[in-house]
Amino acid sequence: MAADTLTKEARSELMSRIRGKDTSPEVAVRSTLHRRGFRFRLHRPDLPGRPDIVLPRYKVAIFVHGCFWHLHAGCRDGRIPKSNVEFWTRKLTGNKTRDEKNMAALAATGWRPIIVWECEIERYMDKVEKLLVAHILNKAT
Repeated sequence: MAADTLTKEARSELMSRIRGKDTSPEVAVRSTLHRRGFRFRLHRPDLPGRPDIVLPRYKVAIFVHGCFWHLHAGCRDGRIPKSNVEFWTRKLTGNKTRDEKNMAALAATGWRPIIVWECEIERYMDKVEKLLVAHILNKAT
């Protein structure tokens, strides 16, 4: 196991700057949806997982996931760090397990959860926009 390259205080400072709301990818998705005429609510605490974007009219809950924090399979950013492996394995697999439970709970109550990955937003926003609109309007294949 590789040791952390930062001091405990420096690591704490760095981690404290990570935002959970209003991230750049989330704002990009919100702007796209708003531009397309969709109206939505943000971070509804009464829904499982507190979705980033909620379209009540369509019963759609959108989660904008960071590839690292939610272990995006097949993505270069969706992997366990080489330092402090035990901690990160427990933390990130716990996030993934929690996400799966929240998706199932939403679906069980009639909501349609959608996950949009950070890397997809950065690389393929035009495709993400088309897929989102299709899913929201329930025209997905």
